[in-house]
Amino acid sequence: MESRALRLLLTALLPCAAAAQPVTLRSLLRDMTSFVTVARYPLPAYTLRQSSSYDRRSVSPAQPGWFANADFDQFIRTETHHGHTEHVMLDADGPGAIVRFWLTTAEKPGTLRIYFDNADTPAIIAPAFDLMQAGLPPGPALLNPHSSYTPDHNGGNTLYLPLPYQRHCKVTWEYKDARRDGHYYQVNYRTYPAGTAVETFQPQLLKKYRSAIAAAEYRLWHPNQPRAATATARGLVRPGDSIRFPMPPGPHAIRTLTARISSPTTDGYAAPAPPAAWRSVWLTIRFDGNTTVNCPLGDFIGSGEGGRPIDGWYRTLKGDTLTSRWVMPYAKSAVVTFTNRSASSIAIAGEASLMPWRWDDRSMYFHALFKYDPNVYDRKWDDTTQTALDWNFATIKGEGVYMGNTLAVDNHMDAWYGEGDAKAYVDGEKFPSEFGTGLEDYYNTSWAPVKLYQTPFANAPRADDPSSKGENTFTRVLDLDAIPFTRAFSFDLEMLSWKGGTVDVGGTTYWYARP
Repeated sequence: MESRALRLLLTALLPCAAAAQPVTLRSLLRDMTSFVTVARYPLPAYTLRQSSSYDRRSVSPAQPGWFANADFDQFIRTETHHGHTEHVMLDADGPGAIVRFWLTTAEKPGTLRIYFDNADTPAIIAPAFDLMQAGLPPGPALLNPHSSYTPDHNGGNTLYLPLPYQRHCKVTWEYKDARRDGHYYQVNYRTYPAGTAVETFQPQLLKKYRSAIAAAEYRLWHPNQPRAATATARGLVRPGDSIRFPMPPGPHAIRTLTARISSPTTDGYAAPAPPAAWRSVWLTIRFDGNTTVNCPLGDFIGSGEGGRPIDGWYRTLKGDTLTSRWVMPYAKSAVVTFTNRSASSIAIAGEASLMPWRWDDRSMYFHALFKYDPNVYDRKWDDTTQTALDWNFATIKGEGVYMGNTLAVDNHMDAWYGEGDAKAYVDGEKFPSEFGTGLEDYYNTSWAPVKLYQTPFANAPRADDPSSKGENTFTRVLDLDAIPFTRAFSFDLEMLSWKGGTVDVGGTTYWYARP
């Protein structure tokens, strides 16, 4: 407690340091493309919140309407400005920064405006409910068109280009006419401590930081390749057995971790492992005597059941080899173990590269935890005669930063299973500080059922049937939109569907936490 109190005191006394190193578009892009930054508790500290179009009938789990599903055309308020009727989507005091802006609609005409620091005129204007038409320069890493995107009708996009501000930010929407046809949005934003110096976004900064924006866009699609292995382990692992390899004594950090699995053959050559092996070979990692990673290889890497390809910022799965780029620090010791829970022998080869690490009060351990529930009831979204469920990915006690999850579902229905909203609770909140608008929306796409896609921070590597029946996998990892917590964190997903039925749910949660 003494060290945490000291850090909080230093954060409170840091206006001079913050002024010397202000939060800027360039500094945020640098943090976004740093694998190391996320493994230390944020400094300056920030809170992460979300403003969204969730159904306002959702007031409390104890009241009717908690699972209401009209998650569109819901706003904070309506105001008149220079003769425009503007519906407010975000109204946030600074210092802060928008770090993720997701939206979609089937009826785009209108005007989207973003105001900074209480200015009378907006700094960003889009002539549609479409950030692709806002005149912003990023490519598809920093501004992702959804898999269903069309310029004139269905589909939306997700903006990851950070938009910092010193005093205030307001986002509004003006309809072109009286038509209201399903406008959905989520705006994730940071709020920094008072006294933090922030360079407010202005359009001219796009030119000033043009090279930094281009470099971030390129790097998000081309993350660093694994370094030369520092520790290795390989062998034929029989059913029920394990192969383990300890890391060199710390302090160090695992910089990259790769694993290759294959099936032995009678002629001595390795054949591809069966798809089921990605769920039956488990990865366990102990840092300084505590197990913080325990999940199947496929779910750890974001692929879920079957080992489908993943191509993202922190994670890659290609062929028979996975590569993890999560930085995993430890003070004294680390041991990586692969366990074969299948009925056949599997050849496993693991490699880890290490980097020096200065262990201090802000250092955090990496966690990945898998849970599995078969036959979870997924209520028809409008059937209020049945009880709906908030399915909990994880409930965490302590201090750390939530970094995302993988959802692997075996859908027993022949219709969409993901009408439910994501809900994130920080430090004992009674009402979630993040209240979403649908499962696919949380995973950076829109309109269900969905097509497969690969982006740096979100992926849909598997969807067996156009109806969404069978195996489906979504995964999303956080970056600038990571959620710090000081005492507790919990993440739920509403179980709502189009028809009503059951699903098997496998969920993997990723987070960093202090000891």
